[in-house]
Amino acid sequence: MPSLRPEPKAALADGRIADNIVYFARALRKAGMRVGPASVKEAIEAVLAAGIGSRDDFYWTLHAVLVSRHEDHPVFDEAFRLFWKSRELIEKLLAMFSPIAPDDRNKQKPRAAENRVSQAMFEGHRKNQPAREVPVIEVDARLTFSGNEVLRGKDFAQMDAAEMAEAKRAIAALRLPFDVVSTRRFRADAQGRRIDPRAMMRSAARTGGELILPKFRSQREVHPPLVVLADISGSMSQYTRIFVHFLHALTEKRRRVHAFVFGTRLTNLTRQMRHRDPDEALAECSASVKDWSGGTRIGDTLAEFNRLWSRRVLGQGAVVLLITDGLERDDVTGLSQEMERLHKSCRRLIWLNPLLRFDGFEARARGVKAMLPYVDEFRAVHNLDALADLCASLDQRPAASVDPRRWQQAGGRRAA
Repeated sequence: MPSLRPEPKAALADGRIADNIVYFARALRKAGMRVGPASVKEAIEAVLAAGIGSRDDFYWTLHAVLVSRHEDHPVFDEAFRLFWKSRELIEKLLAMFSPIAPDDRNKQKPRAAENRVSQAMFEGHRKNQPAREVPVIEVDARLTFSGNEVLRGKDFAQMDAAEMAEAKRAIAALRLPFDVVSTRRFRADAQGRRIDPRAMMRSAARTGGELILPKFRSQREVHPPLVVLADISGSMSQYTRIFVHFLHALTEKRRRVHAFVFGTRLTNLTRQMRHRDPDEALAECSASVKDWSGGTRIGDTLAEFNRLWSRRVLGQGAVVLLITDGLERDDVTGLSQEMERLHKSCRRLIWLNPLLRFDGFEARARGVKAMLPYVDEFRAVHNLDALADLCASLDQRPAASVDPRRWQQAGGRRAA
């Protein structure tokens, strides 16, 4: 029986398809993807060899050549949707050249990487527009609202390429507090209050026992281990890239930081994060993780962590940062049990949820309701201010504003 699918049309080398692919690759490069001349040449050759069939075939032909990192998928997807869909492209161009025309289209939830791709694609048109005069407003220094403050409060999902690069530099400059815990081991301390008999005997042996001087010791204080469990499923894809940079910054500043990511499986990235160069660390992470932007199985991955890694990394008063939206697709019975076990194994369990950026968020999802009783803090993690508040609070008692009981007592809503 002959196939009903039409045969792909041959792409002509002297047509406009090659020029369009070059322009498309240029927009991807401006949006932050690593697309060089060799990749552009390979993309053109791939299209010429495969032909132009359906839209999906053309999409995946370019995707296979131009996308080399998992975190670049949202950028490519948004750029392809804008560049190769002429109707929406024309609407955006008309809206750009008619700034006073009202936008009557329904407001939709912003897509991942939409700002970065739009800025890269329409950069040339913005340069051709006449510069508008912006009045300079001088206010008191106490009320100054600088560009840096705007960036710190902006959602990671709505940042363009330049703002994302600035956010990465700000994350690298984050200061972690000097939080320490006392251990059962001791160290020599002249100001200590405990007699150190072993040190006294060793000192007396050097003089043949003629002189015995008192020696003192005190408990050794160390930084507690910091364990990060980050969700990299499809629902968290717009935050995955900045979270990986945050993990790298933590690893650089603290010795005992253990980084894990999970989607449908658990992956330990502690060794990959030890590379000093962030690009090299991200490349190693991309090669190690097999379930980027896929589904999520929070209960199963936490069970694997509790079974294989809990005893290894959760000693000496460890603090656990759980980064996920809590949207579990499987049965939540096992999730509650694993969250309870994780909570009892660490000194402090902090849940970082990007969905808290919405004022109308309610803890009504099954996964959220199953996890919330077993966390010590419930925080947002969608911008630089949220990350800075988290780092500053690691050596302090949790504030009332992040108490998870506020959500449980109000029936899923945030209590006043």
